[in-house]
Amino acid sequence: MDAKFQKRLMKAEKQPAAGAIALTAEPNPNKPQVGGALLPASQVLQEMLDSLPPDHFTLGWLSSHLHRRSFGVIVLVLALIAMVPGLSYLAGFLLFAPAIEMIAGRSAPTFPDRIANRPLPTRPLVSAVRRAMPTLIYLEKVIRPRWQMPLGTTKRLVGAAVLLLTVLLLLTPLPFVQIVPGIIIVILSVAYLEDDGLLLSLGLFATLALLAASAGAVWGMIIALS
Repeated sequence: MDAKFQKRLMKAEKQPAAGAIALTAEPNPNKPQVGGALLPASQVLQEMLDSLPPDHFTLGWLSSHLHRRSFGVIVLVLALIAMVPGLSYLAGFLLFAPAIEMIAGRSAPTFPDRIANRPLPTRPLVSAVRRAMPTLIYLEKVIRPRWQMPLGTTKRLVGAAVLLLTVLLLLTPLPFVQIVPGIIIVILSVAYLEDDGLLLSLGLFATLALLAASAGAVWGMIIALS
């Protein structure tokens, strides 16, 4: 065996087999990752809290500091803000953008410059995230990737549900009642982040139930007034 053949053999052994790349699962581009390792939503939120500006932040800053500008984390953060009295309508209007982009199948959320650079108060966000963190950490102990669907299908389903829930959130006149659609949006965003089809199914069922209850309440009011 000559030296050239040995050199070629050693080079070939160092290269991956042709089928190895095809067998390697492609990572979810909307899932926060660091060095290829999947990060739980609670860790992403904690890292966000650690780097938040003290007084105000912008959606542009938020997008740049979230791993790969994940739709799931953006929706999760806005849903938490939407449950804060006084900020629910602002966060609700901001939720329209990622919801519509998810339905359209976009790869990452984007905001117009005027909205992306609008200053938002830091304190309510910190308070909402800290209140939600213990529940989120507990959920992460029981949720896991299961009942998985194609990423595009999941993205569009979550986007449609978030859009409908945002409409309910904005049309609900009572501040504390707005927490209900906000909680369901949080469940949907966590299910999307963790690729948990079971939790996603529960969130979609809760969405349909809330829509049916709201439609029944509106119909009852129409009957009573007529």
